[in-house]
Amino acid sequence: MRKIFVFIMMCCFLMSCDSEKKQQFFGTTQGSYYSITYYDKENRDFGREFDSVFVEIEKTLSLWDENSMIRKVNRNDTTVILNQIFIDNFNYAMRAAELSGGYFDPTVGPLVAAWGFHYKEGMTMTPEIVDSLRQMVGYKKVKIEDGRVVKENPNMTLDFNAVAQGYTTDKIGEFLLSKGVDNFLVDVGGEIMARGNKPNGDLWKVGIEKPAENKDAARIVQEIVELKDKSIVTSGNYRKYVEQDGKRYSHSLNPMTGYPSENNLLSATIICDNTAWADCLASICMLVGMEKAVEIIETQDNVEAFFIYEENGEVFTMYN
Repeated sequence: MRKIFVFIMMCCFLMSCDSEKKQQFFGTTQGSYYSITYYDKENRDFGREFDSVFVEIEKTLSLWDENSMIRKVNRNDTTVILNQIFIDNFNYAMRAAELSGGYFDPTVGPLVAAWGFHYKEGMTMTPEIVDSLRQMVGYKKVKIEDGRVVKENPNMTLDFNAVAQGYTTDKIGEFLLSKGVDNFLVDVGGEIMARGNKPNGDLWKVGIEKPAENKDAARIVQEIVELKDKSIVTSGNYRKYVEQDGKRYSHSLNPMTGYPSENNLLSATIICDNTAWADCLASICMLVGMEKAVEIIETQDNVEAFFIYEENGEVFTMYN
């Protein structure tokens, strides 16, 4: 699921501590942006290493690259031996699918594409088309066996977009920690990991966007959160949607009906220890709606949630 833009509120320093130098990297990956800020005593430049992480994950999980591992798997290329990146994302997705009771489903790709949420324009959906596509969906119909993907239906496809950016953030963070860098903020497409703090002792600050009326509306901060040694992900439906016959359909698709989910939850922000899992949980919340989302979050250890929802035409917030 494509994520909402998340504002990063970072102060600019004229001078940093003598013991730590500030490094910043910005760019694009996975169809979105990335921003990496860290403080390092040795003032090391890890730009090439970051690029290597991005490239390896793109080569594995990109739905745009016809030669990526996931595209080959989706074409039923039986020569593909899965790497750890693919297996990790598969396992996260299956864990999320089980937790959500099937609302989160990494095989929902055919429906996502047909509704127009991939890189091609969607079709006019009818009950007959939806029912036909639903035969290609079902996370229990796919598994990994002997290093390969096994599907019950060869027309099934996998899509890890609801995990990949959070997973990428984690991998960049793990790399920095392995190099002895303890103070950093990594943001890949709005999936954020914060570790340590700034040289002056301030915590990292992240802004949660206020839900907008449409995808082109100005971005306004609803809430500012201070983070240390945590990850944060926000998911919402108000900037990613399609319109058919004058009705707006969100990009959160219910795999059991084949139609976009309809509920009063406008956005869900998850704070926990792992960015990939926060990514999954935020997507789950948007799929199941407010009441069920609260129930699911309460089953999770060390997880906090901030919900923005609508009720009787008014917007409310809830911290869980």
